Amino acid sequence: MRRGRWVLALCLTLTLTLTVTACSGDDDEETTLRVLAGPDLAVLEPLLDELRDETGVELDMDYRADADTGDDLVPGTGTGKGGGGHDLAWLSTDRSFRLRHKDTAQRLLRTPTMLSPVVVGLRPDVARELRAKSPEGRLSWADIADAAATGTVRFGMADPRQTGSGLAALVGVATAAAGTGGALRENDVSCDRLRGFRSGQKLTADSTRDLLDDFVDHPGTANALITYESDLLALNSGGRLKEKLEIVRPQDGMVLADFPLLLLDPDDPDRRAAYDKVVEWLQRDSVQEKIMRTALRRPVSPSVRRDGQLRAPVGNALFFPDQLAVVERLLDDYGDPRRRVPDQVIFLLDFSGSMRGERMKALREAFADLSGADSSATGKFARFYQGERLTVVRFGGRVLEEKTVTVGGQKDLTTLADLVARGGYGDATAVWTALDHGYRTASTVVADDPERAVSIVLMTDGENNSGMAYGEFVRRYEARAAETRAAVHTYPVHFGEADAGALRRAATKTGGRMVDARGSSLSEAFKEIRGCR
Repeated sequence: MRRGRWVLALCLTLTLTLTVTACSGDDDEETTLRVLAGPDLAVLEPLLDELRDETGVELDMDYRADADTGDDLVPGTGTGKGGGGHDLAWLSTDRSFRLRHKDTAQRLLRTPTMLSPVVVGLRPDVARELRAKSPEGRLSWADIADAAATGTVRFGMADPRQTGSGLAALVGVATAAAGTGGALRENDVSCDRLRGFRSGQKLTADSTRDLLDDFVDHPGTANALITYESDLLALNSGGRLKEKLEIVRPQDGMVLADFPLLLLDPDDPDRRAAYDKVVEWLQRDSVQEKIMRTALRRPVSPSVRRDGQLRAPVGNALFFPDQLAVVERLLDDYGDPRRRVPDQVIFLLDFSGSMRGERMKALREAFADLSGADSSATGKFARFYQGERLTVVRFGGRVLEEKTVTVGGQKDLTTLADLVARGGYGDATAVWTALDHGYRTASTVVADDPERAVSIVLMTDGENNSGMAYGEFVRRYEARAAETRAAVHTYPVHFGEADAGALRRAATKTGGRMVDARGSSLSEAFKEIRGCR
């Protein structure tokens, strides 16, 4: 009897053991997947043990800076896996990769896992000041750009060449500046439309984490941050700030990051099966809630109720460019955030007798608009900005006056306005003498400060009837240093009875572009010149 009871107990124990084994984490052995991950995913580490326990899949996270994940996503350079021996990639965004490697990207499995828009965090006093000037207190990217140009907003933003958050922010601002409502095209990327915004950047870093640390460690350097909403929420709740930042979701739209999980080798059945388990687990409402509370990011599942500030509407989601050339041109135009040399614009302004009256009034209004009087979105993006160097040359039958102003505040803009308002007209129009003088000034600037971008704006309402002929200007231009000819372009404004053909030839010769002000206002023409695309 005793032996029989022992056998029965052993059988029950074996049966129970087999049952428990079969029900725990499926009947497959534990699988490990090596994941190429962006640094923004590190916040999810506390959830990965739960993922392993409930799915049998362990994620071995290899964190790399956003800029280092590009070619490593391309399969074929490892041992049957993605480049670098990774099975998956989990990034804040894969948009640049998809543009650079379209064929590869099309065959990868892709699953969004959470959402976070790029927004603006402002010190409370700055937010109050900007909202007081804005209708209904709602702020736009144009408002931020305008405040950056005046020095009111001094922001930190991760390097767009190195990070997904920085690139998304730059795309958002550039899209708002273009004002088309669609994805950026090459001719939407202007060489000057973002200069005012760019002048406000005082902090940058190669990762979001470093940016946040610098912002906290140097509290007097910047009063704003442009980054993912989740970063700002985490910073506000982390007790590292004396006062929390006010989160502004620009009304003209934001770029959303969807933190995709990518399977780099969809043809491998074992990795595909493991990937499907991970995706299924991540998409559960209970897990989406944990992600929301752990990472402070918005759930991709519409059935999950958002917490706290995540209930705020995102509004207009801006399109990311669908052409690599657009992104590259945008990055090239924005340049290195660590090396900021303000531009110089040389304005050659016709003060011949024909400019008296309404035409001179239009010229002065144009300068007033560029100095901040124009409250439209395009006006805010195109205005003069702090640190910009402006040279005004008044000419008639000869050069009448030249003065250079470096914008540091309203006093300098008033000086500029007074210079344009000053009387003293010439009795002729020496267009090419004035342009040659402009290139003489530009040559000196280029020689003294090669990093400074210089452009020439030529505004005239009449034909050349004094001074040197166009052929003589060309001869002198071609004799100038190659550095000057390559760097300095002329943007003529066709106004009144000016010779459009001659102005267009000068623009083409110098690599610039003519703008016709006859069908619009001088103010609109000058704003277009500020874009100089």
